[in-house]
Amino acid sequence: MSHELWITGLFNRLLAAPANAVLNGIHFPARDVAHPRTDWLVCEIVVVAVIVALFGFLRSRLSVDKPGKTQHIFEVVYEFVSASAEEVVGHDSHKYVVLFGTIFVFILFMNLIGLIPGFESPTMYPMVPLGLALVTFLAYNGIGFAKSGPGYLKQFLGPIWWMAPLMIIIEPLSHLARPLSLTVRLWANMFAGEQVYLTFIQLTKVVFPVIFIGLHMFVAFLQAYIFMLLAMVYVGGAVSEEH
Repeated sequence: MSHELWITGLFNRLLAAPANAVLNGIHFPARDVAHPRTDWLVCEIVVVAVIVALFGFLRSRLSVDKPGKTQHIFEVVYEFVSASAEEVVGHDSHKYVVLFGTIFVFILFMNLIGLIPGFESPTMYPMVPLGLALVTFLAYNGIGFAKSGPGYLKQFLGPIWWMAPLMIIIEPLSHLARPLSLTVRLWANMFAGEQVYLTFIQLTKVVFPVIFIGLHMFVAFLQAYIFMLLAMVYVGGAVSEEH
């Protein structure tokens, strides 16, 4: 292989057999049986494990009287997500805060893991943003159908009945373009940000690394927020009663 992170190599050495068994079971065998896992997949698995461990640790130490620093941080995150959802989605936005919070935290952690030496941001690979975009697409359409039933399809006819023949073509295309838009936006920005960050770190070495680390963290937070905000917009449109 031309390139493989140390953590990916460790996974492939110790857990290649289970991975190959799963891939063969779904009739999608790995091209290289000795290296069935890729860097982006292993880093994504690490992010999931970190989030599960972090929230497990946090839950065991939740306190109303003496909240710790970690609890304070995630309470701020919750209030931020909840307030954004209330502003964008409006009525009943609290029902979808878990979805929006999961999207935000998951993407943010995947964006930031690239700052750790020996790891890469999974979001700089197009497969990861595509998966997130498809989940968001299915989620907001599922929410729309759950709320309005077959009446959800009325939004594809447009606001005026005589525009229906035109809107029934435009609206589905607009919705189908959303996963592509979400994918390209997150992937392109994270890929470009990662390359700029690595280039400047190599050029400056230890002279001004803090500046570029701060810039990369800003881009990571901004892209996680934009993805979450667009998910809110789509859910807001799906549950709106003014189709």
